[in-house]
Amino acid sequence: MKLKFAVAIALICTSAIADRQTFPPVDQADRDATLVAFRAELLAKIQARDIEAVVASACPEIYLSHGGEGGPNELRANLIMNSEGADRLVGVEASEQIDAYWTALQNTLSQPGYFDDQGEFWMPHQWQITLPARLDPAITYFVTGENVSLRTGAFQGASISALISHEVIIVPQFQPDSDYQQVLLTDGTTGFMHKDYLWSMIGYRAAIVKSEDGDWQLCSFVTGD
Repeated sequence: MKLKFAVAIALICTSAIADRQTFPPVDQADRDATLVAFRAELLAKIQARDIEAVVASACPEIYLSHGGEGGPNELRANLIMNSEGADRLVGVEASEQIDAYWTALQNTLSQPGYFDDQGEFWMPHQWQITLPARLDPAITYFVTGENVSLRTGAFQGASISALISHEVIIVPQFQPDSDYQQVLLTDGTTGFMHKDYLWSMIGYRAAIVKSEDGDWQLCSFVTGD
């Protein structure tokens, strides 16, 4: 942990990206009322855990994993049991994996998004950020909140050294079981931030695309690089 963190500090402090930048979210969905309506309806279907309704809202070739076949059958399988070999899981563990997939889908589609050059609508909005070559996307995160506390210790009562809004930061070794993560800002400042405000730059992203018939469809929901 300490070695990885020291390496990350060295990379940032000697690079040309030492200046911190903010990327305030702007949701471009309002440009198309039909998109706003489709996304709201899809989120309602997800909230209701209506598997077939969600599958019916997807592209026939929906992209769901790097190397997977995609399509409605894979989406349906993911909504029922999320993870390869998960049929061997039972009870609480299986239920938690299913719930995590639904939650990730709902959270991703609820994020501000943007239209790309092909007119596809992508969420979250930070997916459009081009990271400097020196930054490893696998340890790069986006601060999703406004005035998020950067603390001097890994607990809620630790003193606040700065307030961070919508920045790209480094988390050299993310600890899923820890509420507070040790982080590195792009100017070399270190501290701890709550994981609820950190979104991996190779984390979940989704695309809603208009078909040739003029209907919006969910055409991508994937994580990883």
